[in-house]
Amino acid sequence: MFKVTPNPPQAPIDAKLHAAAQRAIDHYLHPSDDAEPAARSGSNLFSVSPDVDTETLLANAAETLSSANEMVSNLAFELEGSQRAVALGIQQLIELSSMLVDRALEQVAPAIS
Repeated sequence: MFKVTPNPPQAPIDAKLHAAAQRAIDHYLHPSDDAEPAARSGSNLFSVSPDVDTETLLANAAETLSSANEMVSNLAFELEGSQRAVALGIQQLIELSSMLVDRALEQVAPAIS
């Protein structure tokens, strides 16, 4: 079979571009031994900093529960039937958990009256 057009010519290799590409590959695929890898615990994707105090942890948990409560509340009013009952049940569990966290927060950092 005869080709009307020849194969494209090889482009000249730019030495600077090749060196930059090699540095990028080495940086991402072959890290140096000087850099110590961060200690990873098992299969945890997220972790909580060990130096955070209990009051801060409880305050953040309360805010997270409040956000979840708001989201499921909005969702519940868009649903009907058994799906709505499930969403309202989840909302009640969130509210109960929020009450427990609020009580623990009061014990850790009592409000000044």
